[in-house]
Amino acid sequence: MIESRCGIECSKCNSKENFGVECAGCVSIKQPFWGECPVKVCCEGKGLENCGFCLEFPCELLNRFSYDKQDGDDGLRIEQCKAWCKEGK
Repeated sequence: MIESRCGIECSKCNSKENFGVECAGCVSIKQPFWGECPVKVCCEGKGLENCGFCLEFPCELLNRFSYDKQDGDDGLRIEQCKAWCKEGK
């Protein structure tokens, strides 16, 4: 099940517990609890279910988010987008 536009598995996110919020992932909400997400805005603006379907995948924006020193995941979200696309989603 796709939970985010960028490949983050929101069901495994610790941030929502730390902030005490309910979040079912950015595909189910208008805006993430932490603020506007440029990756979500870009993906939805292109009418894509996740970044993996984009012709520019992985773009500079997604790479910056994925490899951010503080909040990145060393490319795991990029690999998750690839996996979702292989599943035909």
